[in-house]
Amino acid sequence: MSSSLRVHNQPAWLLHHRPFRDSSRILDLLSRDYGRLSLVARGARSAKSSLKGILRPFLPLSVSWVSRTELGTLTGAEMNGPPVSLGGDALLSGYYANELLLKLMHRHDPQPEIFAMYGRTVQRLAGVAQPAALLRQYEMELLGLLGYALNLEHDGLQQQDLESQRYYEYRAEQGVLPSTLTSGAMVFRGAELLAIRAQEFGDPATLRAANRLMRGVIAYHLDGKELQSRKVLRELRGKSAGTWRDDINKESGID
Repeated sequence: MSSSLRVHNQPAWLLHHRPFRDSSRILDLLSRDYGRLSLVARGARSAKSSLKGILRPFLPLSVSWVSRTELGTLTGAEMNGPPVSLGGDALLSGYYANELLLKLMHRHDPQPEIFAMYGRTVQRLAGVAQPAALLRQYEMELLGLLGYALNLEHDGLQQQDLESQRYYEYRAEQGVLPSTLTSGAMVFRGAELLAIRAQEFGDPATLRAANRLMRGVIAYHLDGKELQSRKVLRELRGKSAGTWRDDINKESGID
């Protein structure tokens, strides 16, 4: 940033925060009109800070700041609605949703549609017992808004409609390709891909296939970066990276 920017009362969500120097924090925020940005909240960790209890995830905020460099300075923050109460798998899923934004969004790129979609997703997470289906919808919509939409309309080689009984391989850089294989991490029956396109996630088989598909596609776009939310879930459940199970009755949906 080459010039000073002052912003007042901008709707935002806190995605992540970390300690900075003696008593401050660095905040990673998703704002409605300025996209993803990082701000220093000076003194936010001190006992007398007026920001205690406000700077936390899943609480709608109204924030003000000044920016002269890539890292701005928070000048004010207040609640912009009631906090969203998340617990258990929904809380882990919320942190996963946050981390996807941190890893996939560019800084200072206004994305009001992503801001609105994220807010809807957080609110919906508070009311679901099994968040896996909601996360698949979130992933698909987020990738579409970022310009990485899944192509499940036709095969990328012959441009023909998918056939239910045929097998296909999904490649993130090419889309759906006819396959002679009948199994593999990114091999699917046409019927599975058509059901994923229609987001028919009430069917456990479709949901498992969608989980497998989205895991592979997101890994491609992360380009080797590991999601800490997945690592935490593995540690909590005492599992190694190679022992994941696509069981929607036991998994939170972030694997």
